[in-house]
Amino acid sequence: MKTREEALKYGLSFPDTYQDAPSSDLNWQLIRYKGNGKAFLWTYEKGGFINLNVKADPFRALYWRKTYESVTPGYHQNKDHWNTIILDGSIPDRDIKTMIAESYEIISYSPAKRIYEAVKMIPYGCVATYGQVAELAGDKNMARAVGNALHKNPDPENIPCFRVVNSKGELAGEFAFGGEGAQEKLLMAEGVEVINGRVDLKKYGFRPR
Repeated sequence: MKTREEALKYGLSFPDTYQDAPSSDLNWQLIRYKGNGKAFLWTYEKGGFINLNVKADPFRALYWRKTYESVTPGYHQNKDHWNTIILDGSIPDRDIKTMIAESYEIISYSPAKRIYEAVKMIPYGCVATYGQVAELAGDKNMARAVGNALHKNPDPENIPCFRVVNSKGELAGEFAFGGEGAQEKLLMAEGVEVINGRVDLKKYGFRPR
């Protein structure tokens, strides 16, 4: 990999990404993650070569710098958390791609993203509690964060937040998407019985293996 075009194309191969320029200086072309708008790949020409700035865990940042002379502390960025990759032909494509992929993983990783993926795991005709979703998302202590994330659900058609209830099986009084009564209607459409605003967790509760 030696050209900006190759680097940008690879950056755009990751899910939910887009190309951007931070200013009128078109020498700087970035790839951002749509979920939070943060850039994980910066490209620019410097010293006769295309340079890439990528984010890295501090330990990995040092590892890559020790492995290749053409990997240096991040130009114009935090030196502990960013590396510059100089595309001078001395670094194998597989390792350039690995560094870009690691940067993408750091930038795109968020509790909300894990929560939404966990909610997608709840099967049709079942419900899960906020606590269960938190555990599925990797942190049993973030049940409150589950509620906050579901109220900001960016894709209700594919993230079935109506299948989430509290620890007693109770529905949300004012469902975030659709208003009062919407959650009950959606659950009943899937065959989940709702009695006095509550679901029987023994009968309809999700039991992941």
